[in-house]
Amino acid sequence: MSSYAVFLRGVNVGGITIKMAELKQALASRPFSDVKTLLASGNVVLSSELPAAGVKTEFEACLREAFGYDAWVVVLPADRVGELVAACPYPADDATTHTYLTLGSDLGVLAELHEAGLALDGAQLTALGPEALAWLAPAGGTLDSPFSKLSAKPKYKASTTTRNLRTMIKVRDAAVS
Repeated sequence: MSSYAVFLRGVNVGGITIKMAELKQALASRPFSDVKTLLASGNVVLSSELPAAGVKTEFEACLREAFGYDAWVVVLPADRVGELVAACPYPADDATTHTYLTLGSDLGVLAELHEAGLALDGAQLTALGPEALAWLAPAGGTLDSPFSKLSAKPKYKASTTTRNLRTMIKVRDAAVS
C-alpha cells in the first residue's frame, strides 16, 4: 500500500464546485483507503495498492462520473511531496512575495513551461524536479505575474496545477499523519 497526494485542477473555480465531503464519498467506491481531503481547493491524500498512474486514471474517472466535468489531477507519492517542499528555495511566508509550486503530470509539458518561464523578464523560477517548478509572485499580484499568466494558458490545463507553498506544507503534513 502506497500513500499519495492528489491535486485536482480547476475545482471550486470557474463554475466547477465540488464539496470535499461529496468528493470523499464518491471516492469510497474506488480502490483507495485513508482518504483525507484538505482545504476546499482540491487536495487529497490517500492510500492505494495502485501505482501513481493507476490512481490518476481511477481518480479522474471518478470525478467525471460523479461530478460530470472533464477532470485532471496530478498525483505524487506522498514522500515526494515532502522532498519537493524541502527542495523549494523560496520562503513559505514573506511579506513581499508568495511562493508557488506548479506540478505536472506530463513531464514534457512541464519542461516546456519551465523553458518558457525562464525566458520571462525577471522570472524567479526553479525546477525542483521533473514534476515540479517553484516560483515567486509579488504579494497581491499573483494573477498578474508573467509566470502565472503563462502557466494559465489552455495548453497547460490538462497536465499542470499550482499550489501555494503553504498548501503544499499542509498536504505534506497530512500525508504523514
